[in-house]
Amino acid sequence: MSAPLHVAFRAGASGRWRVDAITGVVGASLPAAMRLDLVEAPVLPSADGADWILRGMTSNARYAHRVELDRLALVQEGLGRSSATRAALIAIRKSEAWWALAQDERRAIFEEQSRHVAIGLEYLPAVARRLHHARDLGEPFDFLTWFEYAPEDAAAFETMVSRLRLSPEWHYVDREVDIRLSRQSDASASGRRRFAVSSQQVVHPVPSEEVEVAKPRSPRAKTG
Repeated sequence: MSAPLHVAFRAGASGRWRVDAITGVVGASLPAAMRLDLVEAPVLPSADGADWILRGMTSNARYAHRVELDRLALVQEGLGRSSATRAALIAIRKSEAWWALAQDERRAIFEEQSRHVAIGLEYLPAVARRLHHARDLGEPFDFLTWFEYAPEDAAAFETMVSRLRLSPEWHYVDREVDIRLSRQSDASASGRRRFAVSSQQVVHPVPSEEVEVAKPRSPRAKTG
């Protein structure tokens, strides 16, 4: 297993992702914010100017069996795809009744009853995801799941989330906040940067060889 990755979700006035909506699905929501950044570092980013910061870390699989992990590895794609300009951060806290269950009891609810892994597999590789554990860090949520997908896969993502929320597992969720985000495509951002640079270039009095110069018209010969 690779070393755990510490991730902070920092919301504020700046960040790569634009916050489109923050919805309190169950329980209290989070304060409004304009932008969000993912900071992958063990040190908590500065809280100056932040509306809120949520922390989590990747970890080993808790409930999935080996055959399920192998199937996931075959089809899932990583984060950061250029086409994935939509994202969702879904933060959930599970009830004390959930944590009072034994590991095998939680597994039975998670997969045998709710088909959490099986449902997720149906939407791969279109929807990329990464789960972050937060309970052991003393955070207000137990799990922070980050999803990325292309705009054309937004309807499929909504269907997946709706199906999971109807499952027996979600009976144990006592707080959930759903944050939707978007960003510019890489091609669009690159084009904007090129335009900004070109608009600042100095216009030389001598025309460039690459610029077509309009030639003066020859005077018409007078007739008659």
